[in-house]
This record gives sequence, structure tokens and C-alpha cells, in this order.
Amino acid sequence: MQEGKRQRQVASVIQEEFNEIFRRLGLNMLNGGMVSISSVKVTPDLLEARIYLSFYQVNDKKATLKRIENSAWEIKKEFAERAKHQLRRIPVLHFYEDDTLEHVFKMEELFKQIHQTPPSPEGE
Repeated sequence: MQEGKRQRQVASVIQEEFNEIFRRLGLNMLNGGMVSISSVKVTPDLLEARIYLSFYQVNDKKATLKRIENSAWEIKKEFAERAKHQLRRIPVLHFYEDDTLEHVFKMEELFKQIHQTPPSPEGE
């Protein structure tokens, strides 16, 4: 199902505001690494938001995600204050790990291995 215009607008507002909130609350630098919001998906009824977080050089991703989930009330409260004139209802927030970056690194490593392996002679 294709995402509607309003869904994209709300997701954009959430992502923009959350980047600032994370920076202000110190949630963008945790456990020895960096946390960023890679994308936001909003349900068609605009009542739920799925926030995908990208972790770069974070030692313990699960603990970091748990810490962010534990701060969800504070994050939502600040977001509600910032977005009260843009949204009628503040969506329920769900945080997920975005593992796209890991897949990219794995693919790059596989390509390096392929290029380093000498080609086998034909006929063997």
C-alpha cells in the first residue's frame, strides 16, 4: 500500500523534531557511539509512528534501544509540546533498530572478498 501525502508530512515532522529532541536530551551519543533516526513510518490513521534508529559504533545496541524506549515518555512529552500546533493527536511511538547499515557493511565485505579471490582457470 502506498504511503499518503499526509503520512509523509507527519513522518517528516516527527523525524525533524526527533533529531532535535535526541540532540537536546543527549540521546544521539550513547554507549560509545552515535544514534540517528534513519526513517519514520506513520500508519494511515496517523495514530502510530515507527521510528527506525541507526546505530553507528554503539557497543550494546539492545541496551541503547532499551534506554531510548525508557525515555519514550520524556521524548513524547517534548515532541507533543513542539508539535501541538501541527498535529491533532500525538501518535504512539515505537522504536526499532534499522539494520540497513549492517547489511551495507556485510555486502561491501562480500564484494571485497569476491574481488580478492583469484578467478579459477576455465575447464576445472
